[in-house]
Amino acid sequence: MSDPVVRLCFVCLGNICRSPTAEAVMAHHLAEAGLSSRVRVESAGTGHWHVGEPPDRRAAAEARRRGITMRSRARQFRPDDFEQFDLVLAMDHENLRDLERLAPHEEARRKLALLRAFDPAAEDLTVPDPYFGGPEGFAHVFDLVDSACRGLLDHLRRTHLRE
Repeated sequence: MSDPVVRLCFVCLGNICRSPTAEAVMAHHLAEAGLSSRVRVESAGTGHWHVGEPPDRRAAAEARRRGITMRSRARQFRPDDFEQFDLVLAMDHENLRDLERLAPHEEARRKLALLRAFDPAAEDLTVPDPYFGGPEGFAHVFDLVDSACRGLLDHLRRTHLRE
């Protein structure tokens, strides 16, 4: 198998709720589109608190309810990750600012975007952190992430995945 055409990393604070949800949702959409071999997806957190842990059980339950399995383990985003990814997608403005500070140079900063910027229906570009709430927050996050990932897939088809 050849190297993927595009390498994506989804980033939130702890890498147990929002970013692994985005990773799993995007992987699901890529598989459905037959593009899994052309796009690599991963996730990471700006913080170190949950390194090595599986996704939050509530996020995993919501994903399972929608037919998606979350398999990732939390890890912290590192400055050298900018060399490994083509696009680094932050879940909110705070994560984006943290990533901008971590970026070693301007080329790395150009790889940064907010995930919801790819959702044409989005008015607010934040994916809220559901960690301190109940299951409804995880369902809401899933809906937001799903819509943004669909828009991101459309963007990738137009810009990187032309046949």
